[in-house]
Amino acid sequence: MQASPIRLKCSTSIGATFLYGILASVFAFACQVAFGQPYPARPIRLVVPFPAGGGVDISARLVGQKLAERLGGSVVVDNRSGAAGIIGTGIVARAQPDGYTLGMVAAGHTINPGLYPRLPYDAVKDFAPISLVVLAPGILVVGLNVRARTAMEFIELARAKPGQMTFSSAGTGSPPHLAMELLKTMMGIDLIHVPYKGGAEYMADVAGGRIDATITSIAAVLPLVKSSRVRALAVSSRTRAAATPDVSTMIEAGVRGYEAVSWYGLLAPAGTPRGIVERLSAETVRVLRMDDVRERLIGQGLEPVGNTPQELAARIGEEIPKWNRVIQAAGIRIE
Repeated sequence: MQASPIRLKCSTSIGATFLYGILASVFAFACQVAFGQPYPARPIRLVVPFPAGGGVDISARLVGQKLAERLGGSVVVDNRSGAAGIIGTGIVARAQPDGYTLGMVAAGHTINPGLYPRLPYDAVKDFAPISLVVLAPGILVVGLNVRARTAMEFIELARAKPGQMTFSSAGTGSPPHLAMELLKTMMGIDLIHVPYKGGAEYMADVAGGRIDATITSIAAVLPLVKSSRVRALAVSSRTRAAATPDVSTMIEAGVRGYEAVSWYGLLAPAGTPRGIVERLSAETVRVLRMDDVRERLIGQGLEPVGNTPQELAARIGEEIPKWNRVIQAAGIRIE
């Protein structure tokens, strides 16, 4: 007599539970291994959406080097310029949110949403702010042929000659352009904008008397100020700049509430682990408190900051609608 085979029966629900339990254990182990690795375990890419040699690039390389020393790893600067910073910023937005791709953006990050309605990313939702790195105050300067020694004298002169005085900028929609448009809107003056394609040409024409005025970065124009080729009237920040302590602010000059300050800040892709973001923020603050770092940045006309992710997020959230209003009031369009 042949023995019947023994069949073990198991309900579907019990089998599924057993299988899910194994998978959950494997997944949990994998997570422990992944998150148990020290950070950073490989080089961090710091994307700079501007060419090498400019203020953003110089700041990124200085801060990146110091961050690498503090983190015990390496930070590689990757310049991806083009389209007013949109190309490089888009690379950061699309990167894996693992802490190994960061971006050093400038104030144009909050201007571009008003200029380009079809950006390939959301300037707020697609990023995790890390820290504001520096402020880059602008400075209102005029040629020596302009009979104004204060910001208010310049404003009164412009009011007396509506549509006759000129100002230059690095291009339509650039921070220097919008800084002057903000002044025009607040003080009710009419100036003619003469855009240039970046470079130092637009400042040289102020020095040469071909253009009446400009608002530009302190670092860019400081040599002309020191050599008395242009006259500095006021800085665009709320407090006086360390590089030009004798130059009053627009607010001190009588333009209440005026602030048009460029800045550089560190961002990560949205979804980057909170612990990594907070560690990067804390280390950035420590770097920006170093005496040698501060000395080099101030020498570039920059104001070292270093703050929390929440504070940088608040600045971005406030500036996007602010510059959008200026863009709409001035009727600025990018063709």
